[in-house]
Amino acid sequence: MTKNFNFKKFISQNSIWLVFLLAAIFMTFMSDTFLTRVNIINLLTTESIKGIMAVGVMFCILSKGIDLSTAGVLALTSVIVASLTQQIGAVNRMFDYLNPVNPILVILIGLAVGVVVGAINGSLIAFTKIPPFIATLGTMLITRSVALIYTNAIPLGQLTPEFRVIGQDAWLFGLPNVVVAFIIMVIIAGFLLTQTRYGKNIYAIGGNEVAARVAGINVEKNLVKVYIWSSVCAALAGILLTARVGAGNATMGMNFELDAIAMATVGGVSHSGGIARISGVVAGILLISVVNNGMLLLGISPYTQNLVKGVIIVGAVVFDMRKHAKKA
Repeated sequence: MTKNFNFKKFISQNSIWLVFLLAAIFMTFMSDTFLTRVNIINLLTTESIKGIMAVGVMFCILSKGIDLSTAGVLALTSVIVASLTQQIGAVNRMFDYLNPVNPILVILIGLAVGVVVGAINGSLIAFTKIPPFIATLGTMLITRSVALIYTNAIPLGQLTPEFRVIGQDAWLFGLPNVVVAFIIMVIIAGFLLTQTRYGKNIYAIGGNEVAARVAGINVEKNLVKVYIWSSVCAALAGILLTARVGAGNATMGMNFELDAIAMATVGGVSHSGGIARISGVVAGILLISVVNNGMLLLGISPYTQNLVKGVIIVGAVVFDMRKHAKKA
């Protein structure tokens, strides 16, 4: 015998999708170009970079932490991979004695940057008990500074076609590679959260760390993995963005970490820990993407754009706190 459909529960669980649909409908009426293929592809390509970062940082928030260093990791990865893939004779070439490195090896090096920074973040948080906000704020400043020192704040352009094609081509069903990469990362994140012991451990740690320890979960080991995952996602975003624009820059991705956190937060990942749904995060990514794109199409001032996003973030957190306070 099937259970009666609970409409109120359905609305509560999928409210973010309804808000996204309302925002998309609103923009359809407000702008003739919003639903055009060119704009949709541009929206997905641009926001998929932040979406990949959001898929990473959601694990940190789920574990009752935060990662402010993701944009710094993106920038550091960007300049490192760019310096290894500049064409011979390029202006401001970093290494005149080095031939352009194979793109696959460059991707692995870029991801390794994420592993290293993530391991540092996770170790600081897990073993020294430094609050995640402070630890990742420090690495945010360090990674951005290292990127600036590495390049002397000079953009690195003229990258090889073999590397640029990673971010500029569309190999699957006409979808840009950046969008395909985002979809793959969403699938991996969903699998990790719902089908692995690691995912269950993160839910437990975020819900009640003491109870997780009593249950035999190695909290420190899992926290290190959480921040490695977040930084690897940021490094992948840096690789894709660098390939897409065809240049590396130490100032790349400024404030992207805030959009990534906003996407995860609006998507229902509770800052109280232990609560997250990958479908909700996808909806949050799409909603913030529509808001970003819509404000650009409507010619709204960048200052006002940040005001709107700030209100959305605060509203999402207040809603989350009230919803879970009622359940308590």
